[in-house]
Amino acid sequence: MNEIGRPDNDDRGGRTAFQGAPGAFSHEACVELRPWDEHVPFETFAEAIEAVKSGACDCALIPVENSTIGAVEPAATLVASAKLEQVADVWRPIQIALMALDGVEIGEIRTVSSHPVALRQCAGKLAAMGVEVVEAFDTAGAARAVAEGGDRSHAALAPLAAAEVYGLSVLRHDLQDSTENRTRFVLLARAAA
Repeated sequence: MNEIGRPDNDDRGGRTAFQGAPGAFSHEACVELRPWDEHVPFETFAEAIEAVKSGACDCALIPVENSTIGAVEPAATLVASAKLEQVADVWRPIQIALMALDGVEIGEIRTVSSHPVALRQCAGKLAAMGVEVVEAFDTAGAARAVAEGGDRSHAALAPLAAAEVYGLSVLRHDLQDSTENRTRFVLLARAAA
């Protein structure tokens, strides 16, 4: 195979499921690793995996392990019990950006929201900032909520792409506690008959 999950002689696009909103880390991984596919967002890992089982999507790209926090749950458990073929896997560097409404200064931030896994990867720096931490269903979903909410005291942790998608300003590019922060994604597909 020449790219993640794509045979050398296959130039057809398909549908790749991912968990999160456009601009999420899983969406970034889909765009980079399977640019020929249509990328289909789902709110939960279970829904993304079910889309492959039902045939609504050809495959799913799911994060299962992070170098800072270990297993990405509930994704890792769902992947292990999914009875789908793990076609490929790849480790990707993860840089978590702090983003807020345009013109907001970092000292104005009182609450920060993101997916629980991203919050855990930034726990030390968030504690040092003294902000209230709020869990969201997804990193990019948190960014979208900040953009739509209009609250200058609220920020999100998300990929840089989410700031662009939702028109937010990046206050810091590297809020993750570890400079070597990486996540392993697996590509799931139905087993060939």
